[in-house]
Amino acid sequence: MAIEDFRHSTPLRVRWAEVDAQSIVFNGHYLLYADVCITEYWRSIGVRYPVDVVDTFGVDFYVVKSTLEYHASARFDDELDLRCRVARLGRSSMRFIIEMYRADEHLVTGEVIYVCARPATPMATQTSAPIPETLRERILNFEVLKPEV
Repeated sequence: MAIEDFRHSTPLRVRWAEVDAQSIVFNGHYLLYADVCITEYWRSIGVRYPVDVVDTFGVDFYVVKSTLEYHASARFDDELDLRCRVARLGRSSMRFIIEMYRADEHLVTGEVIYVCARPATPMATQTSAPIPETLRERILNFEVLKPEV
């Protein structure tokens, strides 16, 4: 995707605790960066996740798949530009595409797929649930997506 295809952007500076002895970001931290970007995405569409989702709608989102493809390494003190967008919005799932940049250099491409479910209780396991209409509308309006049928 082109960087212009992402309406949401989050800045992040690489911290000392995230790098190895060569000052290169340890690979596991990129998933944390993806999570930071998605959390800020919720905020940018006016949702305080998880409070608004869990308390208001009685559902939550759970990661069912995450993948990362590394193109180049980030280093200590780099200023990163984290980008994400909802590329697919299903009845009870959504697919985020994530890209990470240092200036114009594309470092990482990722995908995180979430399923919407009612949280587990002591008496019941998680069960799939439709994405609440209010959230669906906010995402569709922000991304200018057409709903899937």
